[in-house]
This record gives sequence, structure tokens and C-alpha cells, in this order.
Amino acid sequence: MIRLLILAFVLGAAALQTRPALPPLDWAWALPLAFLLSIRAPQRPRQAGLLLVALAAGFFYAAWRADLRLSEHLPALWEGRDVSLSGRVLDLPETTPNGIRFVLAVETARTPGATLPARVQLGWHGRPGEAVPKLRGGDCIQVLARLYRPHGNVNPGGFDYEAWLLQRDIRATGGVVGLPASDVACGGHWRARLDRTREAIRSHLREALGERPYAGVVRALAVGEQDAIPAAQWTLFRQTGVTHLMSISGLHITLFSALVYALAQALWRRVPGLALRLPARKAGALLGFAAAAAYTALAGFGIPAQRTLYMLAGAALVALLDRNGSPSRLLAAALAVVVLFDPWAAFAPGFWLSFGAVAALLWAGGGRLRPLPVWRTWIAAQWAVTLALTPLLLALFHEVSLVSPLANAIAIPLISLVAVPASLLAAVLPWDLLAVLAHTVIAVVMVGLEWLARLPQPVFHAATPGLPALLLALLGAAVLLLPRGVPARWLGVFLFLPLLFPRLPAPAPGEAWLTVLDVGQGEALLLRTAKHSLLVDAGPRFFSGEDAGSRIVAPYLWSLGINRLDGLILTHDDLDHSGGVAALLAGHRPDWFLASLAGVPRASLGEAGQAILAARPDARPCIAGQTWTWDGVVFTMLHPPAHHYAQPGYSDNERGCVLRVD
Repeated sequence: MIRLLILAFVLGAAALQTRPALPPLDWAWALPLAFLLSIRAPQRPRQAGLLLVALAAGFFYAAWRADLRLSEHLPALWEGRDVSLSGRVLDLPETTPNGIRFVLAVETARTPGATLPARVQLGWHGRPGEAVPKLRGGDCIQVLARLYRPHGNVNPGGFDYEAWLLQRDIRATGGVVGLPASDVACGGHWRARLDRTREAIRSHLREALGERPYAGVVRALAVGEQDAIPAAQWTLFRQTGVTHLMSISGLHITLFSALVYALAQALWRRVPGLALRLPARKAGALLGFAAAAAYTALAGFGIPAQRTLYMLAGAALVALLDRNGSPSRLLAAALAVVVLFDPWAAFAPGFWLSFGAVAALLWAGGGRLRPLPVWRTWIAAQWAVTLALTPLLLALFHEVSLVSPLANAIAIPLISLVAVPASLLAAVLPWDLLAVLAHTVIAVVMVGLEWLARLPQPVFHAATPGLPALLLALLGAAVLLLPRGVPARWLGVFLFLPLLFPRLPAPAPGEAWLTVLDVGQGEALLLRTAKHSLLVDAGPRFFSGEDAGSRIVAPYLWSLGINRLDGLILTHDDLDHSGGVAALLAGHRPDWFLASLAGVPRASLGEAGQAILAARPDARPCIAGQTWTWDGVVFTMLHPPAHHYAQPGYSDNERGCVLRVD
């Protein structure tokens, strides 16, 4: 019952995150009364009542925490104004194409009258001829900054930037507009010492590996610097389903803790007198937990790392008290602790995936009468995790890797048992060969991953499932993972059908639906008829190097179940319209491509325009009079006339495509 109550509390906290506004907290005072009524009721009504109380308690607890966090914000009076502030650099500053980005724990607002939140995210972009300062985690600095309230693009199926900032307690963003001063004193803090340690390890690994292609992965494994991994490598990891292996994860922490536990236990027994004071099993549990805590600290306390640390803490406590702890109870306790400390954890996909993976392993291995051979256990574990996480992956990312089981079977032993220990030893020992060993192992794994990614259709995309379809698929996974001998397990396959083949809303014949995506400065429009889809423009390319095509438009198309476009029109060559085109040409492969830049000499185009035409040599120019009909809807190109391409002197905007829809 305790596990069900914890699950209800967590679901209540997660439900709050889906609400458009906070509820009145006055109703929370009814919870004690509801609890008293529940415990006095007969058994079955009592259990149902307690579950409802736990659900409501999680909901109102998350609402209370959110109310506290939202109350700390940047006043409108100070938005867009320059303020002087001093504070401590948190975590590891991220290098961007044109500067650095970092989080500052504000200690003092030096501008008279300024009221600032406790934590802000700042960017420092160097001007021509001006060097970007080298900031390190834990540095104390004073800056002149221009701050704004958090704002992100709002699109279905896309990344929620504002929620991401809220989870990290970042209540303002902005940029540095004056040279920072580094000789500022600030209060001592354990987190500053930790960040300096992580920074020193990062610098050491940078020197040891130089410009090797997978140096960023080594740093991600050692200190959790995920920003060091290039976007192309993240794409490969996503396609092959191994993203959880390429940074500090619960699996890595567990294996590292187990290694320390075994070594400590063996050495403890060899030292006379130690085992008499403290049994070797208890000493190993303590030292194994200490190693896990240190590794979690290096990871920056991410959600998977937290979950593992809390579970290992429970296991160590059970060992010290000579108790037998149920793994499912330890998992439930870890779940409760994570949500109590961080109700916004439900925003993080890693929260659901990490707890879901462990729950699947416990469920799949819980009803066996005798242990399986090692190789069969390994295969069964891969099958259980893949099956259980497929519904969650489709709900969170609209995709699942079909080669993931094979990729993980290859990568987990090499990464977790060789690359991770080598990376950690390289972090604390002055032997560069250890870092080189970790890099070499990763390079070998990458060869296999690249081969798998080249297979036909390595990734399956599907529309965002509704809650009923998601719950049915999770139930189907639970049925399929029942022990052999349970009758009719195969019926669980049918519970996946609503997830894999959803009935999606679509325009009626003769109707067209227009969606204007929020891409910031620029444009991206989706036109849908009963059986066709047309994209007009693809949004901008951002200063960070990302583009709206891969970050905003593609996830939205996948969320609708659109894996291939019928057509794509690029109205003109400005980057705020064409920045995302390359990603969509590659990922959604439109049947045809119209673009005004296709009608001008390539020599007159910029590098980006030439790259677009190189990707689609069959591109045709927009010309007034072009017309086609889809599902009873008539499309007519109104502009530009053909002579705009033949005569010089017309700008990109003057040659822009204009489409009429009837």
C-alpha cells in the first residue's frame, strides 16, 4: 500500500505541471480532514480514500512549491534595464559559437533599488576585436547585465524552454553588456568548491585529449558536461537509442558503486582487526555509497543520478541495519525523495525514463522460480527495458530507435565497464593514457553505432499518443513481461495498437487547416488538407547553432504523425525563413520543393542557399500561375512573375513566393 500511496503522490505532483495556472491553495486545508475520514472508513473505502488523499497531497504540494518559486521573479520595472550585480558562477560555463553562457547565483544587486531573482542565466557574446572572458565554475564576478523575464517558443510537441528554466530555478535571462570584474569576493559555499573541482577535471581532460573527436563524450562521462558533445553525435546517439550511456547515468553510478563495494569488501577483510570493528559487508556498503555520492556530485545531481543515489542510500542503510530491503520499496522511496526535493522533476524526460527502466527490470525479474543464465538475463533485461520504454519514448519524443537493443548490447559493456572507469581514473590521476583509453573505447563503439544508423529505417516515428493509448500500451508491456507460463501473454501485443496506429484528426475534403508555428523572428507555416501536408518556410537559424527546423518544426510534424511532407515552399533566402530548411529536407524528405532561390544563378547565392540547392538539385522556382489541387483545395502561386528571375535588380524579398489557398 505504501508504494501505491507514493505513486499517487507523484502522479498528483506531475498532474500539477500540466495545469495552465496554479489552483487556489485554500483547498489544501481540507486534506487533514479527508485523511481522518479515510482512516476511519472500512478497509476498501479506506484504501481508495487514502489514495485520493495522496493524489491531492502531491498536487497541492507541487502547487505550493510552484507558488513559492513563481513569487521570485524579475519585476517588470527592471526588465530590459542595465543592472550591476555580483555573484558566483554555477556549474560549468557552456561555450557557444560566439561566446559563453553561464548561470549566476546572485549575491548582491549593486544598482540602487534593483530587485533581482536569486539565479539568472547570462550570455556573454564577444564583440569584434574583444576577447570573451574565461569563466570557470565557482568564480565570483561582478557584471553589468541586461535582464529579461524567461520566454520561450510555445509549440505543441516541442521543447518547453520556460519549464526547463523554472525547473532549474532560473527566473531571469539576459546578456552581459559590460566587462565582468573577476576580483570580487563572495561568500564561501560547498557548491563553489564542487564546481571548481569539476572545472579542474574538465580542464585536465581537455589538455589530455586535445581536439580528438569524442573528447566531449569523455568529459560528459567524467563530469556530466553534456554540452561538450556536438549536435551531430547527439543525433547519432538518439537514432541508436544510447543517449543514456553517453553521460553520467544511473547505470554508470550503480556499476561504479558496485566496483568500489567489491574492492572495499575484499581489502577490508585483509586488514587485521578492521572486520572485528565493522563487518566487511557494511564497510563495503558505506564506501560504495560514498563513491556513488562523489560521482553523483560530479554529475551535477541530474535526475537519473539522484534516483540512483537515493536507491543506493537505501540499500546501504538496509545493509547497516541488517535488514532485507525490497528493491521495489527502495525504488518507491527514491521516487518520493526526488519529487519531494524537486516537484519539477516531472518536466524532465529522464525522470520517467530512468524510473520506468528500473521498474521494468524489477517487474520482469520478479516472478521467476529460478535464475536465468547470464546471457539470457542480459537479453531479458534489454527486452524488458525496450518494451517498457517504447510508449514513453513515443509520448516524450515521438520516436523510438529500432536498433536500440543491439546498440545497447554492444555499447553497455564497453562504455560502462571500460570507458567510465577509465574516464574517472583519468579525472583523478595524472595519467593521460587513461583518458586516451576511454576515448579509444568510445571510438570503437561509435563505429558500430554509425553502422547501425546507416541501416534502413533505424528510427520509428509516431504521433503523440493520447493518455488512454499511452496507458494501454504500458499495460500491454506489463502483460508481455509476465513470466513464461502465464496464459495469453501474447494478448498484450494488441494493447499497443492504439499507440502505433492512432486515429488522428484531419481536415475534411475541401477544408485546409493552417498552423502558424512560434519560431521567434521568422516564419514557419503548415498547411494541411485531408491527405496532404505543405510546409511554407522553416524558421530561422539561432545564434547557438541550432535551427527552428530541427528544434521546433520537425517535432511538431512528428507529433502529428507527419513523417514525410508532400511539399515544401521556401519563400525567400533570408535566414529567418530558410534557417531550418536543411534539417527538414533531410528528415521529412518532401516530394517536391519550390524556392525562389532556385531561379537565380547559384553564384549569386550565399553559402547557406547553395547548400540548400545542393541538397535538393530538383528544386524549382516559384512562378506566378503555378497551380495544383489537393483534396478539393486549390493552391495558386501569385508571385513572383517569371521575369523577376530573368532581370537583375530584384531583391530576395521582391522575388518572394506568394501563395493563395482556396
